[in-house]
Amino acid sequence: MAQVNGVFEDTLQKNVCDSKVLMVGAGGIGCELLKNLVLSGFKDITIIDLDTIDVSNLNRQFLFQKQHVGKSKSACAKEAALRFAPECKIESLHGSIMKDEYNRDWFKQFRIVLNALDNRQARNHVNRMCLAAQVPLVESGTAGYLGQATVIMKNKFECYECNPKPTQKTFPGCTIRNTPSEPIHCIVWAKHLFNQLFGEADPDQDVSPDTEDPEAAAKSDGDNAGAEEEKKPEGEAKKDGNVERKSTRVWAEENDYNTQKIFSKLFCTDIKYLLTMENLWKNRQDRQPPSPLEWDDLPSSPNVTQASNVTLADQKVWSVAECAKVLDEAITTLKEEAKKGFLEWDKDDLPALNFVTACANIRMYIFNIKQKSRFEVKSMAGNIIPAIATTNAVIAGCIVMEALKILSNQMDRCKTVYLRTQPNARGKILVTERLEPPNPKCIVCRDDPEANVKLNMSTFTLKMFEEKILKGALNMVAPDAELAGKGTILISSDPDDRDEQMLSKPLSDFCQDGAMLSCDDFLQNYNLKVFLWHADSLDDGKEFLVAGDKEKLQPKAEEAAKEEEKKDEDDDEICEIEVDATATNGDRKRPHEEENGASSKKPKLDSAAGDEEVQEVSAPPREVTSADLKRKMEEDDGVVCIE
Repeated sequence: MAQVNGVFEDTLQKNVCDSKVLMVGAGGIGCELLKNLVLSGFKDITIIDLDTIDVSNLNRQFLFQKQHVGKSKSACAKEAALRFAPECKIESLHGSIMKDEYNRDWFKQFRIVLNALDNRQARNHVNRMCLAAQVPLVESGTAGYLGQATVIMKNKFECYECNPKPTQKTFPGCTIRNTPSEPIHCIVWAKHLFNQLFGEADPDQDVSPDTEDPEAAAKSDGDNAGAEEEKKPEGEAKKDGNVERKSTRVWAEENDYNTQKIFSKLFCTDIKYLLTMENLWKNRQDRQPPSPLEWDDLPSSPNVTQASNVTLADQKVWSVAECAKVLDEAITTLKEEAKKGFLEWDKDDLPALNFVTACANIRMYIFNIKQKSRFEVKSMAGNIIPAIATTNAVIAGCIVMEALKILSNQMDRCKTVYLRTQPNARGKILVTERLEPPNPKCIVCRDDPEANVKLNMSTFTLKMFEEKILKGALNMVAPDAELAGKGTILISSDPDDRDEQMLSKPLSDFCQDGAMLSCDDFLQNYNLKVFLWHADSLDDGKEFLVAGDKEKLQPKAEEAAKEEEKKDEDDDEICEIEVDATATNGDRKRPHEEENGASSKKPKLDSAAGDEEVQEVSAPPREVTSADLKRKMEEDDGVVCIE
């Protein structure tokens, strides 16, 4: 028997042995978590993961060995765990947790669900399934040396979507296509190019020069004619004088994916065209004009100095000549794979990674940006923060501790646990915080959820609404939508009922400003009212805004005015707080009783630096203004919430 008898009380020991547990994810946190579960006495465990083992996993995912590379993570994790806990019943599933077969009834069979995921989409889905099935969920995440674990329970604690998560940083299309200034701009461009050549092309990911760049001056007719001549690889003149546009993929296929022609088009012809957009470059101290490259005269050294003793291939920065060679090999492999269907870029697929690394580095050289190694490109392209095995181990331990509280019917003692990089004033790097009640404005877990969407109803089509809002912003898997009160079905998840021609029409053809749509996802057992609000344009060039509270959709200027008005009102108020005079880095002193479950917390304050809680301490109170309080909070070393 793996675990030691007598450690837990008899009731808890029985609950641990009898409870059926679902573990979602068998990667960095998952390996540590499975080991902890079987050694704690859990006997009935189901593991699900859609991934296979890559050689880069072996430095921290200790249940896997070299002979497992390419095999299912869940199957190999099960095999490894049974070697030291043979009496356990472990079921391994290789596939996506978002499949139709893993519905609400399937989730209901589990006493508790433990997340060890690494992507937001799956986290959102598991969150909704656990809410629908009313099964407690222990959520977790790590990023480098930071980590956290928390508990989610319907109608008791905040769900994963109660508070909006920071969105992935995006860049203006004209910056990506015309005036890159950072390595990430070139990497994003290279990923877009991969999709244009081998994947499912997205019009928003065009890699050709952006002729509508607001910085570029309007050209004379002669200049435009010359530009079109330069851009002939993408379009050819018809007899009537019009230019027939071709997709990048069609053009590449017609040229048999010839590397030299692709190189010349992207890194010479297009760059020369950019130079004709003179306003992008003249009298600009902050940017240098790009330098076109010729296939027959490629630089043989990178534009950065690197150590002479670099031996690892991933850490070497390639010259443009080396990039061209790698690019040729990658294109040869990828064009054969693309014959089977659209490819999706994967950081762990070597030809795909080499393609992006080579293209990004060539473009960096052209735009006088310091080139990067394949390791650096992989980290930036995959939004990777290097994983730390110890962080995973600590958080996996915290997950099991919270699970034990749930199984011992002490859910009120559950906490959110943060692993920090720096000790607090009491020398702790593991900091606990009380769990918050559900957000009454949450678009997921409130009793009658609703969302407000602001967009241009004249240009936003039903298809865009389905893909970018229902599936994208609102994280539905198979949404249906109909006009409330009229019963008109606008979007159907049933392929037989879909009208593609109808989906291409704008929302304004079916509804007006303020219209309400009834949207639902049968798989997630999720129903949502969506109110549509028209706007000709939005701040920062955004396509749409989504919020649970309509007030949050107002323009920034109006928000700023309201904030200023509120600030003027607040400045007249006097706040009484209790301060720890001995604290030096913003961490408030925590009474001993709190560590044993008793809390002496005051109501939680909103802090820009994180969710710090004000504790009662023995220092005498003093009167301060709200400005003093704000300055104090800005100086605090807050807890960082991570994905």
